[in-house]
Amino acid sequence: MADVHRIWGAEISPYSVKVRSYFRYKGIPHEWIVRGPDNMEEYQKYSKLPLIPTVATPDDEGMQDSTPILEKLEAHFPEPSIHPGDPVSNFVSALLEEFGDEWGNKWMFHLRWAREADQDSAAERIAQTMAPGASGDPLRGIADGIKDRMVNRVWFVGSNEQTAPQIEESFRDGLHQIAAHLQTRPYLFGARPAFADFGLWGQIYNAWTDPTGKEWVEEHPAVVSWVQRMLEPKAEGSFEPWSALAPTLLPFLQSQVGALFLPWSDANSKALAGGQEEFSVELASGSWSQKPQKYHARSLAALRQRYAAVPDKTELDPVLERAGCRAWLAAAAP
Repeated sequence: MADVHRIWGAEISPYSVKVRSYFRYKGIPHEWIVRGPDNMEEYQKYSKLPLIPTVATPDDEGMQDSTPILEKLEAHFPEPSIHPGDPVSNFVSALLEEFGDEWGNKWMFHLRWAREADQDSAAERIAQTMAPGASGDPLRGIADGIKDRMVNRVWFVGSNEQTAPQIEESFRDGLHQIAAHLQTRPYLFGARPAFADFGLWGQIYNAWTDPTGKEWVEEHPAVVSWVQRMLEPKAEGSFEPWSALAPTLLPFLQSQVGALFLPWSDANSKALAGGQEEFSVELASGSWSQKPQKYHARSLAALRQRYAAVPDKTELDPVLERAGCRAWLAAAAP
C-alpha cells in the first residue's frame, strides 16, 4: 500500500467523484474511502478544511480542492494528458472545467434541494454515510436534520425565487447543447477525456443520481452514455482540433459561459471588492441577485491569470470574442 493514494470522498459529492474519475483514468493506485465516523480521525490528519475530497499522497501529504489536486497530479502523471495540444482547445477546456465547478454546481445543488423528492433522496444518502448502521426512525431523524439544514443553504449557490427558473433553464439548455456535441464523439474534446470533462461531468453525474436531475439528463441518451463512460474513462483515440469541435461546442460557450457564467463571475468579484452584502447583475437569462461568494472571486482571478499567461493569443482571441468571453477574461481584477 506504500504507493497508494487515499481519497476521502462521497458518491454524492461532485468534486469527490471528479477526482476519483481522474485517478481511474490515469491508472493511479488509490483507495476510495467514504468519509464517515469510522475514519474521521484519520481524515482530519490531512484536511485543513472540513471538505471533501481530501487526498493523502504516498508521501503523507494532504491535498484538497479538486482543481488543484488534478493540476498537481497531472505534473506527476502527465500521460495520457488531459490537456489538448491545440492552444484554443487547451484554454477552452480549462474554461469549461472552471464553468463546471462554479456554474455547473448551481445546476446540481439547486436541483438537489429544490423539490421534496430530491431533498428526501439526497438527505437519506448523506445520512447513510454519517450513520452507516442506522435504519428506520433513527436514519429518518438524521435525514430530516440534513434536509432542513441543506434546503436553507441554497442561497450559497445563488438559488432563490428570482434565480431558480434561470438555473433550471440553463441546465436544460446546457444538456441539449452537450447532447448535440456528443453525438459524434465520446468525450467533449474528442476520443479521450479532457480537463473539461472531469469538471463538468462531476456535476451532471451527481444531478443524474437525483430524481429530477435523472429525468432531465435521461432525455438525452448521448449525455447518459458520456456520464456512464466517465465513471471509468479511457483514452479511445486523440483530441480533435478546434475546427472540428467549434460547430457544436461554440454555441455552449456563447450561451452558457459568455452570456451567464463570466458576467456573473465578474459581478460577484466586484461585489466582494466593494464590500457589498448582495449584488445584482443583468444576465442574458434575466436579472440575477445573490450574496457574493469569496471562492468564486478567487477562481475567476485564477482563470484570468491563465488567460494572461497564454503566450500567443492569435488563434484564441477570435474564438473567445465570438463566444462573448474575451472581455471578461481580459478585464483587470477589481
